[in-house]
Amino acid sequence: MDAQHCKMNGDPFQESMYIEESSNKNGVISLIFSLKEEVGALAKVLRTFEEKGINLTHIESRPSRLNKDEYEFFINLEGKNVPALDKIIKSLRNDIGATVHELSRTKKKDTVPWFPRSIQELDRFANQILSYGAELDADHPGFKDPVYRARRKEFADIAYNYRHGQPIPRVTYTEEEKKTWGTVFRELKSLYPTHACYEHNHVFPLLEKYCGYREDNIPQLEDISKFLQTCTGFRLRPVAGLLSSRDFLAGLAFRVFHSTQYIRHASKPMYTPEPDICHELLGHVPLFADPSFAQFSQEIGLASLGAPDDFIEKLATVYWFTVEFGLCKEGDSLKAYGAGLLSSFGELQYCLSSKPEIQPLVLEKTAVQKYPVTEFQPIYYVAESFKDAKEKLRKFAQTIPRPFSVRYNPYTQRIEVLDNAKQLKNLADTINSEMGILCNALQKIK
Repeated sequence: MDAQHCKMNGDPFQESMYIEESSNKNGVISLIFSLKEEVGALAKVLRTFEEKGINLTHIESRPSRLNKDEYEFFINLEGKNVPALDKIIKSLRNDIGATVHELSRTKKKDTVPWFPRSIQELDRFANQILSYGAELDADHPGFKDPVYRARRKEFADIAYNYRHGQPIPRVTYTEEEKKTWGTVFRELKSLYPTHACYEHNHVFPLLEKYCGYREDNIPQLEDISKFLQTCTGFRLRPVAGLLSSRDFLAGLAFRVFHSTQYIRHASKPMYTPEPDICHELLGHVPLFADPSFAQFSQEIGLASLGAPDDFIEKLATVYWFTVEFGLCKEGDSLKAYGAGLLSSFGELQYCLSSKPEIQPLVLEKTAVQKYPVTEFQPIYYVAESFKDAKEKLRKFAQTIPRPFSVRYNPYTQRIEVLDNAKQLKNLADTINSEMGILCNALQKIK
């Protein structure tokens, strides 16, 4: 986001974002830093740049909307003397006490990829899709069906025009579409009591009661999203096609799941080469209503924010073998909790047979495991429990090389970057308050 855009929107939190856009063009590097409002504070900073022989080409300032006693500055400078710039950034932080963020496409040691800081900023990449929903590969069952292709474009346009905060547009599904849904719904529901995990089977009747899950009805995303928000704070957002792994995982950090609305081609109701509404609503949605699984999913998203590309690939692989194709223990039995399994009549039976290889969930190993995308998985990983998987994920996230930690603030629906003493103090105060509530409750139940 360029500086002019920041000024137009007046985002009070924009100054502390890590961005890799619109920077480092023509050898220009951008910095954002904040200073306490003191006489000579800015002069001291400018003198530091001058002494190091670095030329400033642009500077903007404004009062801080976070800290009343601070000012924020956005500057552009020539990127010719990068070693000197590294020393300046260190000096600004250590000697002057400034909060500094470098904005750059070249991922130097001091920079990280851009990530959304507010839930509204999901709008920025929701349409940066890898494939548009109306574009089908030649081997897609609906490739030669002009009616189906036109219908797919209708769904894609709905998602393309959607913005956060709007109600998700309702869709009037055709009789053929409802028939396809009914076939999938009926066949899968017959397997859930014996193959699906407890959490899925516990929530599914609630979806039937409150969200219109029926064989003759395709539920609406808006109704499901409202239901999930009352359960775990998760919500759905329509998407026009496949997002990059980085963008998709970032949505999970805000407890937002990007969901398709279209349905597979009627000629092959038990097969789809891509996620469709059967996969989303029958596979994913029930588990997002479970608090423990919802937190696990959000932890994957939070771990992805600002992570290097190679760790994004590892996190996406962890997501694949857990949220999509995960198995878990229930007593002496194995059950499916992955959405790719719970939405596939054939693979749901296959995964619990003696045919595939079963391994315990060890994220260091799971994160680098290769996998096919067009056939049943040859290997599945088993979690002891969602709690166990969550703890393993937190330990794995600690290995991600990024110069800060993050937490999601559900009250402001923002990501807080924990990279300075003030942020840590605010977090400690919040924890202390929650501990007080816990101690008070414990005393009352003795």
